[in-house]
Amino acid sequence: MFYYLAKYIVLFIIRIIFRIHIEGYENVPKSGPLIICPNHISFLDPPIIGALFNRRIYFMAKVELFKNPLFSFILSKGLGAFPVKRGTSDLTAIKTALKHLKKGHAIGIFPEGTRSKTGKLQKAEPGVSLLSVKGSAPVLPVGIKSNYRLFSKITIKIGKPIYFYEYKSSHLTSQDMTNIGEKIMMEISKLI
Repeated sequence: MFYYLAKYIVLFIIRIIFRIHIEGYENVPKSGPLIICPNHISFLDPPIIGALFNRRIYFMAKVELFKNPLFSFILSKGLGAFPVKRGTSDLTAIKTALKHLKKGHAIGIFPEGTRSKTGKLQKAEPGVSLLSVKGSAPVLPVGIKSNYRLFSKITIKIGKPIYFYEYKSSHLTSQDMTNIGEKIMMEISKLI
């Protein structure tokens, strides 16, 4: 209940202070496990993506955001976000994400692992590759373009889902994960 209330409040606010333009909304699968992968240029990216998509999104968020008990409660219990320790192989975050995918949920991951201060795309972290294959979930590339200034335009382009079936029956190597990550980032780059 809280998630949808927050979603509509954010949607109302962003439609007042930004000009929103969305392309490719028809590419969003209506059901089934899904990994939504936008580029990351602002702290506003998660609430905007969460508000604009019809599917509920369980975002993977940096563990530092969960240090404040009240904010942690809102993020985890109210919004369904879960923490990840960046720069490590966080097995707890991977297991949580896989549980969501097994239930047919959509999870939100910024494959770069952190915001880009320049807007230039960075390399994908290996976790998104692992989750796509192990969670049998397509990756939905999303490109966000905006300077996020008051009343500026935010363009969101949604690509077609990417499936990685060819990796399903084999043991994932680090090179496989690199290849998958490069493919994801290449598709995002086409959208921005």
